Amino acid sequence: MIENQKPAYITIVEGPPPEFRDVSSEWSIGVFEGMEGSEIALCEMRTFNGPQLVKRCQDAWQEGRSARLDFPTDDGVRGELDIIAIRWEEVEEGHKIYLWVRI
Repeated sequence: MIENQKPAYITIVEGPPPEFRDVSSEWSIGVFEGMEGSEIALCEMRTFNGPQLVKRCQDAWQEGRSARLDFPTDDGVRGELDIIAIRWEEVEEGHKIYLWVRI
C-alpha cells in the first residue's frame, strides 16, 4: 500500500469495547445510500482532544483516504470499522466524540 493511501486511525487503547447503537434507520443511512448490506452504528466516547480527532478524519477524507476506528473486542482481539462521520462536543468531564461507523 502506498504511504498516502493508509487510513487514518482513531484507536481505543484502554477500557472496554465501545457500545454501538444501530442508527441505520435514521438520517445516516442516506450517507451510504446505494451501498447494499451496510449498517450504520453510532458510538460515543470521552477523549482528551476531540477537535484533533475530528481533524484527523477530515484530513484523511480530503486526501481520499479512509478513517477507521481500532478498538478492543469482548474476545480480546482488535476490531476495526470504517468511520463515516465524526463530531465532538465539550462536556463537564472534557471532550466527547460521536463516531458513525459502517458495520
